[in-house]
Amino acid sequence: MNGVIECSVCHSKLVSPGTRTVSRAYDIHRSKVSSKQRALNILLVVGDCILVGLQPILVYMSKVDGKFNFSPVSVNFLTEVTKVFFAIVMLLFQARHQKVGEKPLLSVSTFVQAARNNVLLAVPALLYAINNYLKFIMQLYFNPATVKMLSNSKVLVIAVLLKIIMRRRFSVIQWEALALLLIGISVNQMRSLPEGATAMGLPVATGAYVYTLIFVTVPSLASVYNEYALKSQYDTSIYLQNLFLYGYGAAFNFLAIVGTTIVQGPNSFDILHGHSRATMLLIVNNAAQGILSSFFFKYADTILKKYSSTVATIFTGIASAALFGHTLTMNFILGISIVFISMHQFFSSLSKVKEEQENGKVELMDVKSKLRSKDDSFVDLTVGATEEASHHVGSDDREPLLPR
Repeated sequence: MNGVIECSVCHSKLVSPGTRTVSRAYDIHRSKVSSKQRALNILLVVGDCILVGLQPILVYMSKVDGKFNFSPVSVNFLTEVTKVFFAIVMLLFQARHQKVGEKPLLSVSTFVQAARNNVLLAVPALLYAINNYLKFIMQLYFNPATVKMLSNSKVLVIAVLLKIIMRRRFSVIQWEALALLLIGISVNQMRSLPEGATAMGLPVATGAYVYTLIFVTVPSLASVYNEYALKSQYDTSIYLQNLFLYGYGAAFNFLAIVGTTIVQGPNSFDILHGHSRATMLLIVNNAAQGILSSFFFKYADTILKKYSSTVATIFTGIASAALFGHTLTMNFILGISIVFISMHQFFSSLSKVKEEQENGKVELMDVKSKLRSKDDSFVDLTVGATEEASHHVGSDDREPLLPR
């Protein structure tokens, strides 16, 4: 009442945080991440660079005479099934190592409650199913390095969505860095399409631009919505959340297979038809990439995830040149240079959002409580308002503050 809320743990009274407070809290977190968190971020970036860099190369290796002998939907379905299996194994492992007194992960009540709380994960699962199919379509228009560069243009769209959905704040320098990123991508794109080439009955340029628009928008929305959904239920096990996310994804891809069977006939239901060693490696790579992404979205940052994918462009370009004879043009080299300048500018200490003095600042009006354990492995990026007020509660009582 009157903008004042009461803590459910210690009954302290404090000013109700607004969306601006939540966004400011994220900026404070960025400057207070622990060494353990930085180490995690480095491991995530390195792993992501390797997996994302390999993905378009494996897709290219899976083509025979410029076409796919297998159904891309079958690859996506098998990928989701692999991730579901991994989530189950890790959930069983985590349940066996629970501490005494903790709520059992494998109980029916826990599972049902988590399923209700994480039903929003069905939305990014559907968007990812669409995006994973588009990844194969894009390979019909561009070489692997160009596909990777195009996917990096999602960063600007993601930044806009983060600002709208999660009230994330960016400085002017950071917006300029994102603009530089788009310039770098555009430089690399110049003359990347062979003249007069066509596909699916459409001029390549027309078809490519249409698919590029969808290819950029759909996964960007999926990433931001996924981060929102994962962080909004921060206390739920990430493996339990992944089980729901990948389960939804497998269901959507299976429905796509059924639809394809109805249209093309019973023979198309053979999900293993046309697969090779390259496609098996692709399935494993895609599964590992999806699992790693969930850790990015819950424990790190979507922007960091996309910038790490940008670094993978160099690996993809060099590898595709060495393996398939693709030429590394001057446009590619200049584009990569601009992208690295953009990365340095975005993450530079000079680009941080400056704290502003405002009347609506959250203040602690009663006793301060510091009950959070020193052994917490990860920092909840969405409890910014409580961080700013120096009002800490135990990990069992945390409730992420997200814009509503």
